[in-house]
Amino acid sequence: MTAPSAPISPDALKTLVGQAALRYVRAGEIVGVGTGSTVNKFIEALASMKDQIAGAVSCSKASTERLQALGIRVFDANAVEKLAVYIDGADEIDQQGYMVKGGGAALTREKIVAALAEQFVCIADASKLVDSLGAFPLPVEVIPMAAAQITRRFAALGGQAQLRLKDGQPLVTDNGQHILDVRGLRINQPLAFETEVSQWPGVVTVGVFAHQKAQVCLLGTAEGVRTIAY
Repeated sequence: MTAPSAPISPDALKTLVGQAALRYVRAGEIVGVGTGSTVNKFIEALASMKDQIAGAVSCSKASTERLQALGIRVFDANAVEKLAVYIDGADEIDQQGYMVKGGGAALTREKIVAALAEQFVCIADASKLVDSLGAFPLPVEVIPMAAAQITRRFAALGGQAQLRLKDGQPLVTDNGQHILDVRGLRINQPLAFETEVSQWPGVVTVGVFAHQKAQVCLLGTAEGVRTIAY
């Protein structure tokens, strides 16, 4: 009897989806690059074809440093009119390609770069695929003076917003702002929800990516990489 194959480790799955994303990168183009542990695997894979691309637009200081260390040129987003593809992870992604992002606190820059791209390719593990958004605490980047007001507005929707801390102090994003993590929400209409919360005074970016949804998800599963097109 054949012994069952060993399960694929989470780190190995991230490597697989990072490598799979290379097929969406066009030669000669500038690629949009997100941030996070799965994206780090993509950046490592991207180094193998760095001489075939013009460079990258990055969503975080951490990704920029990693790209530059591997010899990949990083462009400012203002210098780019459009991107063929944007590669990034997600904290949740549903059956329509709508996502919750911002666990790494880079949601504002991620949304800016996603808006430049013709195609969003999400790379994630199978645990991130959900039927309805909201189980993962929703990140919302806010101007600090508005945090209490926005907390009250989420409470009126049934959500509990909590200021994200780092070393006992409010986490400060790459943009100099704070993050609220909101629990207790069930986001059944992501487009309408994103539109509404984005208009609240003091909200910089809400971590629902519905207007900038994924067109493709490369999902790391026990059987390998599963491709979902939306």
